[in-house]
Amino acid sequence: MTISEQIKILCVRNNISVSELARRLGTSPQNFNGKMQRESFSVVDMERIAKVTGTTFRREFVLSNGETI
Repeated sequence: MTISEQIKILCVRNNISVSELARRLGTSPQNFNGKMQRESFSVVDMERIAKVTGTTFRREFVLSNGETI
């Protein structure tokens, strides 16, 4: 699943449109849709998306033994 697909699901589950998410982030829907098409989200972007949607964004590496970093 791509980041953009995850963001779309997040919007559906939070009952907001992608355009509304863009506005909450302080950007235009056109600019945000461009980022969605390019899949060009940074970790900071993902953390901001989580903050404005009231969710938690986790990033971690999972080793073959199950240990996370």
